[in-house]
Amino acid sequence: MNSLNFLGKVVTAIIDRPIGSKHSNKYPNHIYPVNYGYIPNTISGDNEELDCYVLGVFEPVKEFTGTCIAIIRRINDDDDKLIITPDGKNFSDNEIYALTEFQERFFKTEIIRDPNYLYFNKNIPELSVTNLKNSLNFYKSAGFKIEYERPENKFAFISLGDVQFMLQELSDNDKWNLAPLTFPFGNGINFQIEVSDLSTIYDCLKSANYPIAFDIEENWYRNNNKLLGCKEFLVQDPDGYLFRFSQDLGSKNI
Repeated sequence: MNSLNFLGKVVTAIIDRPIGSKHSNKYPNHIYPVNYGYIPNTISGDNEELDCYVLGVFEPVKEFTGTCIAIIRRINDDDDKLIITPDGKNFSDNEIYALTEFQERFFKTEIIRDPNYLYFNKNIPELSVTNLKNSLNFYKSAGFKIEYERPENKFAFISLGDVQFMLQELSDNDKWNLAPLTFPFGNGINFQIEVSDLSTIYDCLKSANYPIAFDIEENWYRNNNKLLGCKEFLVQDPDGYLFRFSQDLGSKNI
């Protein structure tokens, strides 16, 4: 049975391992911090019922009806897990990973969503830009994708992994800008964005002749008795907003 057929659907799960229960007598220290169960009358890749995690319910239950908001696919194990929540309750990918890590840490996994799914961060900066088309050329060169646009408003919502920005082209009746803007718009602030492939982004921006404020360099910053390392570079977008792309190098003791 294809687990993808359950995305966005209301399903009823039987909870055979409620919050606080042990995995088995063989693993008495493996305690379930969330309700865990299965969907009756289904067959998963392991020839047993399709399993599920129930998130957003904070007491043990025997049965639960909710919406499947995502699927955890175990890449190295043919055993998908549905993520079921109360109607209207949502969780980011990072939240799902954190809540299921007690068990999924033993597997290589990915989270599958509905193709139209978009999770909105709690903090999303909106940048006023002079020319939306020019700005989008820059951000696409840096690896951002356009999540959606409102061309009639000259507005775009963009993302790079978990990083999200809104772009709004300036207009004469813009109520959000309380004082005149002068170049560079980003003077006094830079946005640090953690990425996994710093060199590729650098090369794309460099080849497109965007102004690199400083080239890739290795820096270590003190955090109490540790040093946190990163490779990073600084670049200006067409309006002068500063972006510091950073790749983690781990930590070391002082």
